Amino acid sequence: AMRAALVGYSSSEEEEEGGRRGGGAQGPPPASAGRPRLPAPAGLPGDPEPEEALSDDSSRHGGRVRGFPHERGNWATHVYLPCRVQEEFLELLELLVSRARAYVSSLAAMEEFHLSLSQCVVLRYHWIEPFVRSLRERLASFDRFFCVADQVKVYTNQNKTRTFIGLEVSTGHFQLLELVSEVDRVLEEFDLPTFYKDPSFHISLAWCVGDLSGRLEGQCLRELQDIVDGFEDSALLLRVQWEQIRCKSGNKYFSFPLR
Repeated sequence: AMRAALVGYSSSEEEEEGGRRGGGAQGPPPASAGRPRLPAPAGLPGDPEPEEALSDDSSRHGGRVRGFPHERGNWATHVYLPCRVQEEFLELLELLVSRARAYVSSLAAMEEFHLSLSQCVVLRYHWIEPFVRSLRERLASFDRFFCVADQVKVYTNQNKTRTFIGLEVSTGHFQLLELVSEVDRVLEEFDLPTFYKDPSFHISLAWCVGDLSGRLEGQCLRELQDIVDGFEDSALLLRVQWEQIRCKSGNKYFSFPLR
């Protein structure tokens, strides 16, 4: 079966709350070129990057490879649903990661959790404000809703430099598609790449460098699903109530409450 395409992330995202920022990111051509569509970047939220790293020395960031070149004045931008987790969720995560490490020892657990509604795209600094204003208008009428994310899946990013273990959404897919269609319309206004046509909505739990999906699928995946299915109160635990949408651009965050 085809492996679900992972959400396209940028490797100039900020390290959680650590303050190590990926301020400027990589970018589109000059405005005079008519802003053609950009290739989808690769990487992951939570990657530390120096403020204005102009070199692409991959040894400095864990072997990660940039999906597009860094340029001053360009901001990696990502629209997503932030996910607050309970203590029990972290216990389940620990069980899953320790089991999966028997198959891929280099797996690292995510430190923050979210569900992507866009690829990571690149905005010029002066586009950020109108972009956010347009998002705010389009997302204003959305009600709160919940998802159940309980299906363990293996993902790779588009250029196969990373592998992820995630929990795919089994309930709430329709509302997510509605949100994505609004976000897509904003992206189109700015000539930016829209989301994947048939997305696998998911919350990433752990990642490693390289394409190690072959080791994680099959037996490992079945064992991980058994852990999820057998975890106490897993049905309640994996039911996520979304309260807001967030847009992160460089080191700036914008929130859009759901009604």
